[in-house]
Amino acid sequence: INANSSGGGPAALTPDELERLAANLQGYDISPDMVRLARVNLYLHSCPAPQIHEYDTLTSEERWDERADVILANPPFMSPRGGVRPHQRFAVQSKRSEALFVDYIAGHLKANGRAGVIVPEGVIFDGQNAYRQLRKLLVEQYLEAVVSLPSGVFQPYSSVKTSILFFDRARAARSSHIALLKVDSDGFDRGAQRRPIDRNDLPETLAALREYRQLDAVTLPATDAWPPALQVLAARGSALLVEKARIAADGEYNLSGERYREIGFHGKRGWPMAQLQDVCEIKKGVAITRKQLIEGPIPVIAGGQKPSAYHNNANYDGDIVTVSASGAYAGFVSYFNEPIFASDCSVIRSSHARVINKFVFHALKFKQAALYALQVGTGQPHVYPRDLAKFQIPLPPLEVQRELVAEIDGYQRVIDGARAVVDNYRPRIAVDPAWPTVALSEVCVINPENINPSVAYPGQAIHYADISSVENGTGRFLGYSEIPANAAPARAKRGIKDGDVLLSTVRPNLRAFTIVEEARKRAIASTGFAVLRPRADVIDPWFILASVHSEYAVGQMVSMMGKGAYPSINQSDVARIKIALAPLKVQQEIAAEIKSEQMAVKAAQNLLKGLEGKMRAALSKVWGEHSPARSSE
Repeated sequence: INANSSGGGPAALTPDELERLAANLQGYDISPDMVRLARVNLYLHSCPAPQIHEYDTLTSEERWDERADVILANPPFMSPRGGVRPHQRFAVQSKRSEALFVDYIAGHLKANGRAGVIVPEGVIFDGQNAYRQLRKLLVEQYLEAVVSLPSGVFQPYSSVKTSILFFDRARAARSSHIALLKVDSDGFDRGAQRRPIDRNDLPETLAALREYRQLDAVTLPATDAWPPALQVLAARGSALLVEKARIAADGEYNLSGERYREIGFHGKRGWPMAQLQDVCEIKKGVAITRKQLIEGPIPVIAGGQKPSAYHNNANYDGDIVTVSASGAYAGFVSYFNEPIFASDCSVIRSSHARVINKFVFHALKFKQAALYALQVGTGQPHVYPRDLAKFQIPLPPLEVQRELVAEIDGYQRVIDGARAVVDNYRPRIAVDPAWPTVALSEVCVINPENINPSVAYPGQAIHYADISSVENGTGRFLGYSEIPANAAPARAKRGIKDGDVLLSTVRPNLRAFTIVEEARKRAIASTGFAVLRPRADVIDPWFILASVHSEYAVGQMVSMMGKGAYPSINQSDVARIKIALAPLKVQQEIAAEIKSEQMAVKAAQNLLKGLEGKMRAALSKVWGEHSPARSSE
């Protein structure tokens, strides 16, 4: 606030206006430190008696009856563990802080009150009941516009994607529609440093918002009758005026602009299609032999999914798409944003202003199965540049391409982090040298039940766990196969129940070890596993699992493995494996820690599935497909 400011933008406040504002400006914060800082800040900006109160907005009712003409807020997005414990006067029952703050702000406006509130993107479209109730309330009584902000605007403090909700109680009571606007750039790049860039959509969006407020609240005009700034945004897909009845139609009250743009092209491929050769340069990689390699840091990209070698020279400096040319992975699509030496692959790079490379990669990756189908030849399959040249991709506007790339890259960063958790987690034990060393046969019953399924379960189905049911390294259990007992393979013999540990005896160095939780009825494991059933008074099953995962135990197994195509160990070998045995109480404490870690790993696995589904859904929209297609890796 500056009574003497000059320059562009809104007119400076007069001294009388500043005095009136200062006398009526109030704020709440739960933190006493923030309250003190806010008071000092306002005092230094010409507010002699700032009215900032220490107050818990969500759990206290002391100031509940206060109302405001204008509320501006950037409320906390994070809820404490276990959620907030609000009182019962909120319109929406929730324990999520962002939902409660928005409810509070809307409900504490005067009859002609207005507000601007920054919210995380989940408030806009999350399907949870509390969020739906909140959006219904806002659409029916308070909301006039939603402005979607680009991801990363709060970097380096937060990467959460956000939107601004604009409330106007008087206008909302009369209006039949809501404005959904989108900001693609705010004048800064999306990196953690937030460096200035040339493009800034904020002035245009502000102008469009002001024009929208001048439109008739009841009658929705045709697009060609919109004011100039609104028309400019609409032409590039950044402005929609949507009837409230349409928003309410499915009961979701979704406030994402993309939800209402879909109908414009789904089912009829609204984006034009283009052959790759019309928008991209497609080149064949340079052949190179191992004799020609000079060792260096540059990855050589050939027919597989990983670098086949390393060179000291690059023939591409990055931002390119490659498609493997031959071998088992012919047609495999990759993207590189660093120098590489492209060898046995085709290199694709944008040659047209209508397309960006990263979008080409995502569009092709979505159709990975179709690219594999281009393979010709049997012994050494090939995918040729001439066939890639005719492959068609959709060409949405550049703004849509950039938005898609930013969305998918955001998902990918989280996926990479979650995958690192899933792939690298191993249950570990800090062994005390004082613990005695024992053989597994001393603490477990090994293969306690030998079952013939067709005799034990005639006419029924069994739930069969083969060695492929347990993921190497992670020990993730991938599920049973349900098969008739009389059709069970000869190796289906090991009876299993809750708390058993399955140890793969085939290539045990790959650590396909898991614990049985919630065993199915008639559950049978393959003889490719050793079933370790713990003696309950001696050892905890989770402690066994961590023990057999240890380098000490696996090293013993490797030394016992036989030669041949399927190196393995036998039951007597398993019985001789040594582990360090902690006191039972210590084991139980370690087991509790491992269970907690396993829950985190399962959460990461669920996150992976969810985000990969979102990636497919985003790409399916661009391709004009109603249902996401699963790409083949």
